Amino acid sequence: MDKQLLAMLVCPQCQGKLDYVREEGELHCRYDGLAYPIKDDIPVMLPDEARQLSVDEKLPASTGSPGDA
Repeated sequence: MDKQLLAMLVCPQCQGKLDYVREEGELHCRYDGLAYPIKDDIPVMLPDEARQLSVDEKLPASTGSPGDA
């Protein structure tokens, strides 16, 4: 996915930041809880094509190990 394109894309519903999840081939909007698919290196930015994120997917990624406090 092109970094310049990623920097320009926003969620079509809330205009918020999207997180690129390479392993799943998706762009995640944590605010709206939607995952927009990327098909053939083209983001499909249609809310009707997006899937709902699970509760775990909505949480920000952890940077430390459990017990690191």
